[in-house]
Order: sequence, then C-alpha cells, then structure tokens
Amino acid sequence: MNLFVPNIAYIDPKSLEYEVGRAAKENLIKLNVPIVQSRKVSIEGKTPTENYAKAKKTIYLTVSREKKLRPCSPSADYQFALSSSCPGHCEYCYLQTTQGEKPFMRVFVNIDEILKVIQEHIDINLPNITTFECGSITDPVALEHLTGNLKRCIEFFGESEKGRLRVITKFDNVDSFLDLNHNNHTKFRFSINTKYIIDKFEHNTSSFNERIEAARKIANAGYPIGFIIAPIMIYDNWKVDYKELLDRLKYQLGDYKREITFELIQHRFTATAKELILTRFPKTKLDLDEEARQLKWGPYGKFKYVYPKEKSNEIKGYIIGIIKENFNNALIEYFT
Repeated sequence: MNLFVPNIAYIDPKSLEYEVGRAAKENLIKLNVPIVQSRKVSIEGKTPTENYAKAKKTIYLTVSREKKLRPCSPSADYQFALSSSCPGHCEYCYLQTTQGEKPFMRVFVNIDEILKVIQEHIDINLPNITTFECGSITDPVALEHLTGNLKRCIEFFGESEKGRLRVITKFDNVDSFLDLNHNNHTKFRFSINTKYIIDKFEHNTSSFNERIEAARKIANAGYPIGFIIAPIMIYDNWKVDYKELLDRLKYQLGDYKREITFELIQHRFTATAKELILTRFPKTKLDLDEEARQLKWGPYGKFKYVYPKEKSNEIKGYIIGIIKENFNNALIEYFT
C-alpha cells in the first residue's frame, strides 16, 4: 500500500535536538506536509467523529520520557514504544478506550535514550534473556519511513546477547529490514485476518494479499516469524474464509522450515469501547450484541464481552485444526 502521509505535523522544538527529529522533519518537508512547531497539538473538529478522523492524519514529533517499562504478558517481558497510535482505522481496536478522543500519533525521536532504557532492563535481568514488544500501542512499521527507528532497533537487538525484540504489524512496508544483520533476535508477527474482516473493519491498513506478501519477504530474509489471527469473528461463511486465509499462508510459506508461531484472539469488546466505536463508526457492521456474549474479567480491571464458551471452543478447535493440517512446524502460543 502507499506509505502514510499525514495532513499536518506538529514538532516539539526539543525533538529537533535529536538527529532522528531533524531527519524526520526533512522527510516531512519532502512529502509537502505542513509543519507547526509547538509543544502541543491542536485538533478542533465539530464532532467526535471529525476529531477522530483528523487525529488519525496528525503526527507529533516529540520525546519519550519513559524510564520504567511496563510488563507485556503474554507477548513479552516488557513493552516499549517508538510511537503511539497508528494510521490504521480498525473499528474494533482495543486502543479505542486508551488514547482519548483525539488519538493523534506521537512519534518519539530520542531513539538512543529509548535503547539505553532497554539495555538497563536487559542488564537487571542477566543472565536471563529479556524479550521486548514494540507494537502494543502502535504499529511501528506504519511510521518507519519517517524515522527509521525500527531499523535501528533491529540492529541494536541483532548485536544484543541477551535482548530479543518482537514486532507486530498490519503494514507491508518491510523492504528496509530485509538486508539487516538481525541475527535471529527480532521476530516479526503479522496481524492477519480474512479478506472480509480486513476490508470491512481494518481501514487504512495493508490488504490481505499485501500482508501475506510482506510475511513471505520477511521469512525469506531469515527472520523468525509468527502470526496473530485477531480478532477472530463468527459471521456467515467464517469457516470458509479462515480456511482460505490459512491455505494461502501455507502456499506462500510452504518452504519455510523453521517454527511459525500463532496467537489466536477471539473478538471481544468492553461497554466503554462499544460506546466509542458507535460514536466514531455509527454505521459499523461489527457484532456488538451484548446479549449474544458472555462476560469475562480482563487483566486491566474491566469486564469484556466474549463469545459464549460453546462458540469460543468451536472457534478454537476449528482454527487450530486448520493450522495443524497446514503447518507441521506450527506452535500455538495461546488462544484467548
């Protein structure tokens, strides 16, 4: 897909003290993006829907001051951020309730300081290997062409004896990573789904075919790979569509002999998320019928609506069955 180009960029003056900040500004100028030098972002839409849409086309170059990284179970030991929010407009996104009414993209430019914090966490955990997730609150691949930050991270972890990186993405902008000395220390996981779900609910992201092609490129470059199938939804012909997805994946990756991991996540939502989704996407076709779901207590102190146990077990059994039929090198990390 075409690389993301914001409608406007705000730049914290402090970010220009960093090489990445200056380079990102030059990239934005080349893209003819209007620039405002300011310590705050101003988005004034007439409705919540307009605020959301404007925010998704706004970036803010700034500095990360995070010194203590948060745990990130079950994905990794810790999470860190190269940015927050992303250009995608996924209607079901779990970040709907965490990034406010105006989820513009903060892009952090102090990459050396971020890597220093990561190294401190590695050192504290020696002699054990420490794993890090950099896609919990963003999609780092979507904004890579502006900063080059993820490339720098992959090189850092490639040289790290006890640090490992996990990346998750819905975007296909992966060419800049193919020739790096990753040393098998960075694992790429692609968030994939059926054509129906991608086309219907995952706006402004790479297509079904683009993601699978990107996964093939990364696999051929020797990276460890995995897939997150999420959110898994029940709808007319869902079984046919998920079988097509996994058959296509097998066709593209049939000669990849190393382990392929799968993380399986059924569709869920909270009452707060439902309210926000209906505000931002009033014509959504998402199934948000609370009566057809059961409540599950979430790790962050909120109830989630998930499929009833019978349907959940059907999803789990069906998807895992197809994966095992297609991949004898598959590892199912979890289903939730």
